[in-house]
Amino acid sequence: MDGGAVLNPEAPLAARAAALAANRRRAALLALSSPLLIALALLGLLHRSGPARWEVLPALLIGAGLLLTSLQRRRHRRWQLLRALRQERALRQGEAQGFGARA
Repeated sequence: MDGGAVLNPEAPLAARAAALAANRRRAALLALSSPLLIALALLGLLHRSGPARWEVLPALLIGAGLLLTSLQRRRHRRWQLLRALRQERALRQGEAQGFGARA
């Protein structure tokens, strides 16, 4: 089921609920993908010896890069949300004091 049912208010409730559940499962699987890739690379590193250990390096670097990118995006989204909340609070305080925009 695609995510279009989630956004369509006329879709049956069961279809919307199923689409939301599928989206949550997909998001959980994607969230676990980079740590699992790192764990798989470390396991491969333990089972290899000599020059064959270098073959694990790309998986380890990609997993670490994905994890760091995810952390950076989360920090950025949280910072944007905090900034928006502060702006909204400042606007509400200004309107309460009579400094709101007037036409």
